[in-house]
Amino acid sequence: MYSNKKNILQLVALLKAHGVKKIVLCPGSRNAALVHTLVNVEDFACYPVTDERSAGFFAIGLSLQGGGPAAVCCTSGSALLNLHPAVAEAYYQQIPLIVISADRPAAWIGQMDGQTLPQPGVFGDLVKCSVHLPEVQTEEDEWYCNRLINEALLETTHHGKGPVHINVPVSEPIYRFTTKALPEVRVITRYQGLSVYDRDYNELIDRLNKYNKRMIVVGQMNLIYLFEKKYVKPLYKHFAWLTEHLGNQTVPGLPIKNFDGAVYAMTAEKQEEMAPELLITYGGHIVSKQLKKYLRKHPPREHWHIAADGKIVDLYGCLTTVIEIDPFEFLEKIAFLLDNRPISYPLMWENYCKTIPEPEFAYSEMSAIGKLIRSLPEPAALHLANSSTVRYAQMFTVAPHVEVCCNRGVNGIEGSLSTAIGYAAASPKLNFIVIGDLSFFYDMNALWNRNYNANIRILLLNNEGGEIFHTLPGMDDSNPSRKFITAEHHTTAKGWAEERGFIYLKVTEEVGLEEAMKSFTSIDGVLHPMLLEVFTDKETDTTLLREYYHGIRKERG
Repeated sequence: MYSNKKNILQLVALLKAHGVKKIVLCPGSRNAALVHTLVNVEDFACYPVTDERSAGFFAIGLSLQGGGPAAVCCTSGSALLNLHPAVAEAYYQQIPLIVISADRPAAWIGQMDGQTLPQPGVFGDLVKCSVHLPEVQTEEDEWYCNRLINEALLETTHHGKGPVHINVPVSEPIYRFTTKALPEVRVITRYQGLSVYDRDYNELIDRLNKYNKRMIVVGQMNLIYLFEKKYVKPLYKHFAWLTEHLGNQTVPGLPIKNFDGAVYAMTAEKQEEMAPELLITYGGHIVSKQLKKYLRKHPPREHWHIAADGKIVDLYGCLTTVIEIDPFEFLEKIAFLLDNRPISYPLMWENYCKTIPEPEFAYSEMSAIGKLIRSLPEPAALHLANSSTVRYAQMFTVAPHVEVCCNRGVNGIEGSLSTAIGYAAASPKLNFIVIGDLSFFYDMNALWNRNYNANIRILLLNNEGGEIFHTLPGMDDSNPSRKFITAEHHTTAKGWAEERGFIYLKVTEEVGLEEAMKSFTSIDGVLHPMLLEVFTDKETDTTLLREYYHGIRKERG
């Protein structure tokens, strides 16, 4: 029988799955549940060593004899500190050592409870990875715990070998051994330096070819990558390609970009039918909450993430494989190795998404963004501020030679304008900046410098507050917290724009928007930067958006 602590069960099952064989066990009470579970797994060779100072070096010797990772497990408190010299040795000798420490619950650290000290991160830069496991109460806790352990174990041999630290908080009661079997756990695998001559590479191709429902989701990429023609058709016809404007031109063929509304409109049966068996991802952030929810609710059998840095990125909660390679190199390698058989899955997605029409909104933030996107000259750069702006832009088709930029690293509103102004200062193209009022006024000092010229056009959407916050439940006029959460204001950019040398245009209704947009997107004879401030009503914006999504869902059952 094993411990009933789910973080311990995940750890022990993953140690076994990752092929760890040798474990040094130090005595103690807080790690008793760990020790009991470990010694009851036949796959492990366990070695009792009382002195932690010696135990760490003993584990190093085990690792050196055979080259595989060895683990050492200790109790809480100063016991862990006694492993420090061995950890330092393992780090500089590049030995794959796994330090497992039991810990007290975080609430009792520093409260004069016995054997407590801050254990997470105690080894600092002398370990390649340090993780602090959650005490598992929910399914999300268990997924998080699993991901952290996979990350740590994979890091022992990633870009050189070295030690890692896994800290395991254990609450009382400790001595409950009621679990009959280790759980089935998700094992994340990392492939590095793939060559066509590798067995692993051929095994990946075999796995790839067995799936019929294959989807590739491309996140943000700040570049335009032109696939050679010979690769386009072999790649394009085998996958449903989903990306957003922030992916720019990094997909062979014509990707599906209006999937957000399509996923929202799907019935439960349609969602099951359209779900992928294999998901491949590359690039950065995905904006669509609908896609994230969909793939988390309908996980594929396998999820491969392709990245040159080989990092574990588990956005959809179902990652199985990380392939450490440049994504475009990987795609070109597999292009002519895919089985040449008809695949209906990509066409299924394309045909369904064609039934979602590009929206036509009455005068609103959305209509202003749509009119700008449809009027953009080519080539041009389109900068989207975070929050509503980047989401609304996704509803409309952007011309192929318009590069789309946005600060999606942490998705904050600060710096959206400054980043766009910096980009434009070194760009020969017209740069259009679409930004909401809070983002603009928060970062208005971006215009308090001399490093800009006439190639800047700012579309400022001003509905006197954070429009996206009005979609929160209960955020009506009677709610006393509304003015604080939505940051209501009555400010205009007119004075600041004119003082900074901008041509200022103001719009409050549909007819004015049509006329102003012609001047705003003109490429002829404009000698000054321009700012077009579009005033809308936040309640109207919210209502129109809800009606649009309600309409497409109702229309499709």
